[in-house]
Amino acid sequence: MKSIALIGHGAIARDVMHRIDGDPLLRVAQVLVRPNRRAEIQAALGDRTEAICSVAEISADVDFVLECAGHGAVQEHGLEVLGRGLDLGVLSVGALANDALRDDLQRASREGRARIVVVPGAIGGIDAIAAAGPEGLDRVTYDGTKAPLSWTGTPAERTHDLSALTEATEVFSGTAREAAQRFPKNANVVATVALAGLGFDRTRVRLVADPKAVRNTHHILAEGPNFHFDFTSSGATLPDNPKTSALTSLAACRVLKSRAHGLCL
Repeated sequence: MKSIALIGHGAIARDVMHRIDGDPLLRVAQVLVRPNRRAEIQAALGDRTEAICSVAEISADVDFVLECAGHGAVQEHGLEVLGRGLDLGVLSVGALANDALRDDLQRASREGRARIVVVPGAIGGIDAIAAAGPEGLDRVTYDGTKAPLSWTGTPAERTHDLSALTEATEVFSGTAREAAQRFPKNANVVATVALAGLGFDRTRVRLVADPKAVRNTHHILAEGPNFHFDFTSSGATLPDNPKTSALTSLAACRVLKSRAHGLCL
């Protein structure tokens, strides 16, 4: 049986735990949380999973750590996890838009002989874009569309009256790097597309608030001399967190089950 540790106990982590519960080859052994929440979360977890407060407490039988807690968690714990020789699954891919942090994590992965596993989360088609890569692509664009109030708490709130929009409205246009910096809460998909294809400065991003949108929609167009990829995906959000796609936790479960069952897709 594969034992894993999660960083965080929010909506995604709880959904992942629910979905892999009962898998005979996989178990969440530990959950890394803030010290002030340890007792509360341990009571919710029961006896099957241990709440811990530091990477140093991760047990010897754990060989994979899945981050489910946001960009700050990647910054705070990533280097230590990799330094211990533990593979690290990253859901908060937007943290990797920070070049210095990404370089440090890659260095730690080499020194610790551990892997950084980018979990695509809410989008598909990343395998094809990554296969073509910078050598096979000349242009990559990403359009993200959400209901207006889904952009609450972002710079779009300062430039538009989100509650008064009556038609689809562009709230941002620029590079993936600019999008990741200005819209950090929406940066994970942007960063994943950029890392797979042409990088943060050559990937173009357009973000849209649409009052007719009932789901978050992601559209990726990637073109090169021998390739034309056109991917559109949309899906429901997590009931406990309407800003997070339900596909995010499903993508994380796929990674975990692939490792446990020995068939990686």
